[in-house]
Amino acid sequence: MTSWQVHQPGPVRTHPLVEVQRSRPIPTSSELLVRVLACGVCRTDLHVAEGDLPVHRANVVPGHEIVGVVEEVGAAVQDFSPGDRVGIPWLHSTCGQCEYCLRGRENLCPNSTYTGWDIDGGYAEYAVATAEFALRLPDGYSDAETSLLLCAGIIGFRALQRAEVPDGGRLGIYGFGGSAHIAAQVAMARGAEVHVMTRSESARALATQLGAASVQGSYDRPPALLDSAIIFAPVGDLVPTALAALNRGGILSIAGIHLSDIPSLNYRHHLFYEREIRSVTANTRQDAREFLAFAGEHHLEITTNTYPLADANRALVDLAEDRITGAAVLLPQLLDSGGRA
Repeated sequence: MTSWQVHQPGPVRTHPLVEVQRSRPIPTSSELLVRVLACGVCRTDLHVAEGDLPVHRANVVPGHEIVGVVEEVGAAVQDFSPGDRVGIPWLHSTCGQCEYCLRGRENLCPNSTYTGWDIDGGYAEYAVATAEFALRLPDGYSDAETSLLLCAGIIGFRALQRAEVPDGGRLGIYGFGGSAHIAAQVAMARGAEVHVMTRSESARALATQLGAASVQGSYDRPPALLDSAIIFAPVGDLVPTALAALNRGGILSIAGIHLSDIPSLNYRHHLFYEREIRSVTANTRQDAREFLAFAGEHHLEITTNTYPLADANRALVDLAEDRITGAAVLLPQLLDSGGRA
């Protein structure tokens, strides 16, 4: 099969991914072998490729927003059969025995593993998944659209939960890419008033189209104080800006796995009156089930930019240089300009 590996992490302009031909993976007794139909291109993949995240596995295949068809099931698998359409998310496994797993906070498991970081992911024609962590998918979305539900959607959903937007409250969103444009729709469906701060003109247009109450530049003040805010952009400089826009008792949720350094904060200006900062770490399977059920009941507008698998490096460059509105998706069966699948 064809796959893309991170041979040497480095600036995305140096094309850190290398295309290789290798044998299809063989599933263990508890795993599924999945033929990849679509794989979302997440900013976390960019962090893995560029080395912002430490190497967990040499020559790893990135990609953790995978939609595919089950080709083989391990001997111990009971819940899936060949031919099933399935999702493979970021969370690949947890130990199930530590204090965090036993408390229902498996996203904090110190022994957790992740697709496309610890385990080869979906920048390939085939991938394997632990059956207990594979996901049933809602109807009503294309493969490309569904792939973005599997991380962009789930992580945005958890970030929204962590932000604790009050009923009818005002939510500020900083950065408006794949995850943010889904979370905004969930928040609005729940009755929140959403204000978007982003540098991209095309992202501002998308936010307006989706119904945001206001849209402005990344560091601009929203027209009213916010009850909650979420930072999706990996930019630490936005933290004091977002905190200054919060009302008393407001909560700032930081959604990314990587963030540049945060400038010093002024206690009275940024944190007093019980303003809070909360990080977001991965997700639980319950988060995934709740969000996918919501997506099945409320059709979300998913904005995709599709690329053939052969153009994986180009997709990452476009993501890094903010040339993508919504999110990018790799489609293994899509032909590139040279006629390659």
